[in-house]
Amino acid sequence: MKVEFAPLCVPVQRRLQTASVVQWVFSFLGLAPCCIAAFIALFFTRFWLISALYAAWWFIDREKPRRGGRRIPCLQKSVIWQYMRDYFPITLVKTAELDPRQNYLLGFHPHGVLAAGAFINFCTDASGFSKLFPGITSHLMMLSLWFRIPFFRDYLMSGGLVSSDKESASYVLQKPGGGNMLAIIVGGAQEALDAHPGSCTLLLKNRKGFVRLAIQHGTPLVPVFSFGENDLFEQVRNPKGSWLRQIQHWLQQIMGISLPLFHARGIFQYSFGLLPYRQPIHTVVGKPIPVKKKHRPSEEEVDQVHQKYLNELCNLFEEHKAKYNIPEDRHLEFI
Repeated sequence: MKVEFAPLCVPVQRRLQTASVVQWVFSFLGLAPCCIAAFIALFFTRFWLISALYAAWWFIDREKPRRGGRRIPCLQKSVIWQYMRDYFPITLVKTAELDPRQNYLLGFHPHGVLAAGAFINFCTDASGFSKLFPGITSHLMMLSLWFRIPFFRDYLMSGGLVSSDKESASYVLQKPGGGNMLAIIVGGAQEALDAHPGSCTLLLKNRKGFVRLAIQHGTPLVPVFSFGENDLFEQVRNPKGSWLRQIQHWLQQIMGISLPLFHARGIFQYSFGLLPYRQPIHTVVGKPIPVKKKHRPSEEEVDQVHQKYLNELCNLFEEHKAKYNIPEDRHLEFI
């Protein structure tokens, strides 16, 4: 394989953009095991008190990921995320006003491999979320598993991430006074296995829990499609029924996380590595879908709202796909 190296004379801005993405990929793939190792290792040093005190704090604070988390605004506005935004670049597109007196449930599609668009747009202010949607505070849901890791849980919460369980979702959606947006990557980790370049396949056909949740709280649903999300990485072919897909599905059932075999570029060369390609991401936020509150909706009522959501998401995709170089004959596929 021929290796294409990056030129030596690269502007400092681009180097900083690459560095910001390197730390993000590391935090996504390697920071959690490092935090576990550090927590355990400290017990065997003269600094054992740090882990002991943290363990006590962890126990006291254990419910925080289900209680809206603990965001740190100065970290969300860090210049690091601005460099990461410019690496791709990532753009947040607003199509309708959101009333800050209401709470919203936002469905993000597609997951992609590492959900870069969801992170930059709804965990940081790099793309201008606070200016586009004044008075709205976003909370992005993440697997509960990651909030059981010492130190790492605090890093996640600093960006507004919350645990992905019903109790956590209800806490955000029923906050009085409105102004809260709960963002859910509906396809979840399983959808990452279908994140191939050019793919428009969404794991959504039978995902109705978020719709039921919206009805129970009377919360408007907001469809979001992130154009370019699936184009950041190549992935080893894993069609359904293949031995690789079966192994990935088996591991997901055991661990709760999917393990897509992906690759793209490196730090100093463009031929292989775990850094994403510099492909633009345009995250388009659709108009809110009003939902009538009902504590115990029937299956038929859930199906009706779910179908309306699918229709609105399709309309959003069709209306904007030409702007972002999606072929006219390509349409969303729900599985």
